[in-house]
Amino acid sequence: MTMLEEAFDLVVVGSGIAGQTAATSAAEAGLSVVLLEKTNVLGGSSSMSGGWFAFSGTEEQAAEGIEDSSELFLKDMLEVGNHLNDRGLLEAYLANQEETYRWLKAHGVAFREVEISSGQSARRSHNSVIRDVLARLHRDFTEAGGQTRLEHRAVHLTTDSSGRVAGVVTQTPAGEVTFTGHAGVVLATGGFSRGTKMLKVFAPEQLAAIPYGGKGNTGDGLRMAWKLGAGMADMSFVSGTYGSHPDTGEEFHELLTAYYMGAIIVNKDGHRFVDESQDYKTLGRVVLDQPDGLGFEIFDAKVRAKSHRGIPLKDVDTLEELGHVFKADTLEELAEAAGIRPTALVKTVERYNAAAAGTADDEVGRTNLCNGVGDLLPLDTPPFYAYPAKSLMTTTYCGVTINTNGQVVDVDGDVIEGLYAIGEVTGGFHGAAYMTGTSLGKGAVFGRIVAAHAADRATAATQV
Repeated sequence: MTMLEEAFDLVVVGSGIAGQTAATSAAEAGLSVVLLEKTNVLGGSSSMSGGWFAFSGTEEQAAEGIEDSSELFLKDMLEVGNHLNDRGLLEAYLANQEETYRWLKAHGVAFREVEISSGQSARRSHNSVIRDVLARLHRDFTEAGGQTRLEHRAVHLTTDSSGRVAGVVTQTPAGEVTFTGHAGVVLATGGFSRGTKMLKVFAPEQLAAIPYGGKGNTGDGLRMAWKLGAGMADMSFVSGTYGSHPDTGEEFHELLTAYYMGAIIVNKDGHRFVDESQDYKTLGRVVLDQPDGLGFEIFDAKVRAKSHRGIPLKDVDTLEELGHVFKADTLEELAEAAGIRPTALVKTVERYNAAAAGTADDEVGRTNLCNGVGDLLPLDTPPFYAYPAKSLMTTTYCGVTINTNGQVVDVDGDVIEGLYAIGEVTGGFHGAAYMTGTSLGKGAVFGRIVAAHAADRATAATQV
């Protein structure tokens, strides 16, 4: 039986923000591009995300008088990553963020809110309606001549006689099909949040987190690159994100970070166990050690008033309507309703309020609301609220090593010719932890970088 083969300039595997940005940009540059998606729907984990992009120096920031800079952005990324990030990748991001931001806006992307969140010391998370973003990009990709293939699972990378990656073999409902890419193959296949086998190898403790992310996120791209000798980075830092109700479903991105707005986090015994101002990946690791892997976000009416309906991470309104938030006029009643030890919770809040008033040291060393920003708020205005939350395994934030062009490099640091990787299949960018907005951000930024590099390669090849 003869295997079917299709030829393009560029083959992009995966249809989240990284793959979609690369595919659309390359098609607009005049390349023939095919976008391959393992499942029967486009979007991957990106479509299930909160829609936050991290950019600095934007029009939205200027309109609100937000002081930020590339230097502060870099400092924050290095600090949240425990200085284990690949600095070159961070500098490439910062050098290309403005162009990417403007390209997205030129494609009709609107940023409806700018917020501060995990790992940031300035408000730089720009919120989008992510499904609209992906739909717009795919529409423009198609109009530029791009082709899409759903239910095409990439299973094997092919190489030519020189060892250069030449294409990818896919499994489809109609059998195997090989796609060759004259300018290269781009892996944008996401992480392995759904990859039980890989989690058992790299982060077995994270199997206790709630599984989430795109159903296709089982580590296919990472394994294919690994087989060719690709290096890997950040594999020891896999962690879920803290802040999701135990009954979180796939239809709604349920993640509440009330702790960045003033809440504290306690376990079932009513005790705090972590400095809540830390990044939510760190919180996601720590909460796994608590009884039932559960932490309750405790807040009062002042924090509740900061809710913004429809905005991920701070939408208490919708969570209340889902019945996921406990509410009571006293802390004792709240504890009884939520299943927390009442006496302990009351004492914990008393100690926290004393720290907020400056009359005592905070018991877990907390001095601010989020990454050095925001004063502690006493929890003293009824009614009081409790949101039970666990760690959500949204994505793995680690993977194959790349250079600043998005080219995959092997374990010795040498380029694997013809192979690119972008987005969550890559490692090295985040380091030990993750800043809100840099996941979608790096997908878009490096998608643009790879498309430009591949277009230059394709042009050079035609001139030989």
